[in-house]
Amino acid sequence: MATDPIRPTDASARGLARGLLRSARSASLATLTPEGHPFASLTSLATDMDGTPLILVSSLSGHTGNLIADPRCSLLIAPGGKGDPLAHARITLLASAEKVERDSDFGRRVRRRFLARQPKASLYVDFPDFSFFALRLQRASLNGGFGRAYELEASDVLSDCSQAGALVEAEEGAVDHMNEDHAEAIGLYATRLLGGEEGAWRLSGVDPDGADLMLGDRALRLPFDEPVTTPDALRKTLVALAGKAREAA
Repeated sequence: MATDPIRPTDASARGLARGLLRSARSASLATLTPEGHPFASLTSLATDMDGTPLILVSSLSGHTGNLIADPRCSLLIAPGGKGDPLAHARITLLASAEKVERDSDFGRRVRRRFLARQPKASLYVDFPDFSFFALRLQRASLNGGFGRAYELEASDVLSDCSQAGALVEAEEGAVDHMNEDHAEAIGLYATRLLGGEEGAWRLSGVDPDGADLMLGDRALRLPFDEPVTTPDALRKTLVALAGKAREAA
């Protein structure tokens, strides 16, 4: 009898999936042409606080017209590495694209988080032909390397923000505060906890499951041991992580 190649979803698989998504700054975007052909392109990427993928696209691009006509799409995130590319983890996210209203509270948060992740997009973000889309996840296919395949639900990939309203409201201020007053701690997170190089690291965002760090075009994900849903819980977690980083040799 054939062995089922799909492994049971566990905490390790969820953590890997979320790490791949939160660490990515670009992805392959697949849309459908009016004739039904798959159309693959490259897009820059950010995430909302719950992990929903966010893209900024021009109406002059073929994939934008495809998304408007048929919102079904998928993203492939495959950071790769040395040796055989198929030996490294990658994830395919199946989603439905939703155009973001720029003047809404959600639209303003999307713009802020996207530019924090993709600062060079500030050169064209306000061009009239550019729009944000949120890619609402349906499910995902995770391959952690040879023999490590998982089929995931959206809830396996996304962060639970249902009880995190206070954190969502406070996120912008918390990120600004950390970058302005605690740059040393951010650098320690990057170098001592995540193996990053020395440099002027900054936070680009926080969410219930972790923090996103940036140095130029380099992105790192700092996962939290336990989810945080309030500003106070976030503060305590970041203080504890700073202490852990200082103790690390």
